[in-house]
Parts: sequence; C-alpha cells; structure tokens
Amino acid sequence: MGVLVWLFSSGYRRSMLDNIAQAGFGWRVMLGSMLNTGQMVAELPRLWLGRPVKVRWFDRPALERVFEQSQTEQRGIVILAPHIGCWEVVGQSIADAGFERGLQMTVMYRPARQPWLDDIIRASRERPSMKTVPADLSGVRQLLRVLKAKQIIGLLPDQVPADGMGVWSDVFGKPAYTMTMAAKMIQTTNAIPVLCWCERLTWGRGYRMFTRVLDLNLTEDLNGVVQQINHGVELSIRALPDQYLWSYARYKAPRAA
Repeated sequence: MGVLVWLFSSGYRRSMLDNIAQAGFGWRVMLGSMLNTGQMVAELPRLWLGRPVKVRWFDRPALERVFEQSQTEQRGIVILAPHIGCWEVVGQSIADAGFERGLQMTVMYRPARQPWLDDIIRASRERPSMKTVPADLSGVRQLLRVLKAKQIIGLLPDQVPADGMGVWSDVFGKPAYTMTMAAKMIQTTNAIPVLCWCERLTWGRGYRMFTRVLDLNLTEDLNGVVQQINHGVELSIRALPDQYLWSYARYKAPRAA
C-alpha cells in the first residue's frame, strides 16, 4: 500500500522526498518510510477494534522512575509523542502504565468527519486509563487543569498548530511553525517532559516503546524552550528515521485560526 501511494500520489511523494532531503537522509530512509506508511494504515483496524497488541519496553524502569518522581514531587507529566512509528500505541501504553500507579492520561482529540469512523476512534481512545478533550480552547484549559492535578497529558509536538498558536522554530535547519502549548504548559506547571516513540517491529512481532526525559532549561524564553523541544524531537527521529511520517507537511504555513 505504501509503495502504491508513493507511485500514484505526486503530492505525497514530493513532501516525503523534500522532507527527507532537508533532514539529510537518503533513499534507504525513503524506502523504509514508504513501507512503514502502508503498515501504519494496515494496522489501524487491529489497534482500534482488536485485542491488545504486544508491547516491549526498551527501558520500563526509566518510565517507572518518572511516575515516582511525579508523585513524590507533586508534578504533572507531559508526554510528547512525535509522528514516529505507531503513536496510537504510545498513548495506549503510557496510559495503561500510568493507570497502574493511579495516574490518568488525557489527550486532545479532533473528531473525524465521518460519524461512523469517529465512533470507532473515540471508542478506542476512551478507556479507564485515558480520557479525551476537544482540540479547542476549552480542551487547552482542561489539559492545564489536568497538569495542575499532577496527572498526565499527551501531545503531538510536531503537529502544525493553528495560526497564532505557534512560533517559527528550526527543525533540521529549516523554520517550521511549531506549537507553543507544550512549552507554555511545562513552564507554567513545572511538569516533567517525556519524549516517547514506538518502534514497529518486523513480521508482526509487536512494538517497542522508547521514553526519554527531556532536560529543558526553563529559564529561557518561550522560543528557546520550543527550540529545545524541537531538538529533542530531531534526536528521536534520528534514532528511528525510517519510521517517521516524512510525508507530513511539517513546513507548511499554519491554517487560519
């Protein structure tokens, strides 16, 4: 499926080639990304409707230490999950792991245009360990309340925000419109920022979760903290470049608010 889309969609192909070239990668990453995009689509029915998938942790004790730090220091947790591998599994895995510690995860959700599809996606994300809030100003306020209650929120740090909700910040040496919400919430609440990504293993062997606590200098101004987050996202992409969603129009101008 990934190969067919690459062959017959010029816009998809152009975005992927431009973004991979900007990051300094070559044809091997392009081929891997092409194949992984097809796998990403094919796995969704199982993730939304099927039984839980196998998840292996690269360093589960590190995540447990984050939970302990959160509860000891009374700080919330901001999970930053870029478009690497299977971010659907990131949300489910972190939420279930936190729930074992008495923590609940909250994520933003923009309803799908088709009602039948929206019902499926919402049912897959609404669970005891995870709740959703709308992707609007009311949702932002709810996320802030969640952090003040020392719980967990999840954000996609490489998603292009609406006009007026971001700043231009370098990604692989090129300015990209980047959300300020994550940086503002971390600065305001002193929450623990954790970068997470999920590797899709070959031959249906499941997924492997990676977590990395970001050591941010919060004394910098907002633009500086946003740039630090972008740098962390770059490092996670370099760790698994063939599973990044290179076809995403990361450098596009923001949509009107």
